[in-house]
Amino acid sequence: MIVQACINGARSINYHPQLPVTPDAIATDAAAVVAAGAAELHIHSRTADGKESLAAVEETINMVRRACPGSLLGVSTGAWIEGDEHRTLEAIRRWSVLPDYASVNLSEGNAPAVMTLLREKGIGIEVGLASVADTERYIRLEAHERVFRILIELDNEQDLQAAGDVAEGIVRALRRADVKRPILMHGFDATVWPFVRLAKEQRYSTRIGLEDGKLLPNGSTAANNAELVAAAIEIFRA
Repeated sequence: MIVQACINGARSINYHPQLPVTPDAIATDAAAVVAAGAAELHIHSRTADGKESLAAVEETINMVRRACPGSLLGVSTGAWIEGDEHRTLEAIRRWSVLPDYASVNLSEGNAPAVMTLLREKGIGIEVGLASVADTERYIRLEAHERVFRILIELDNEQDLQAAGDVAEGIVRALRRADVKRPILMHGFDATVWPFVRLAKEQRYSTRIGLEDGKLLPNGSTAANNAELVAAAIEIFRA
């Protein structure tokens, strides 16, 4: 069970004044969340102007590794980043400085091709499941157990009961298929803290940060990512 920090995601710079959106700001923020107790980092790489880019992964990784030596570092491969399946694969193929793992959303059409390429490059795969349909697709993939971790993420469902039902359905499908990979579960906006607590109850890992939400458990706005991480760590240690 670990707490991963998801420090920026696809959020706009207007979402929070401390959202890190340049490689330098990402590295500085990464050091702060590791100091606050984050065991790992999940980052959406950005260019100097703050735009998401898979081409910026190498510069971002180099800067974060200097700031956080020894911390596991994951990046997103979300289809929206490059907006084209061919450009996505070409950008990943060009990486020479590699993340420890990369997240792949099973809801995206070229997820199998991205997973194959990541394996060829020796990059771990954090497979993202947002529905039972995603889960069933994942289970049907050849060598589906060859992933670093399973990420259960309910970004699109803001009703807590409905989100909980989807998460339960995903877990049931994984158990039926006897999938034994580690699980990280997280919510989004309204479901962030209920899912942090659910992850603790189920002995799963979780993640927290401005990618998923900006409010603390008491409903106030967090000052920064480090404050969010510290709050999640407190729940996990209670």
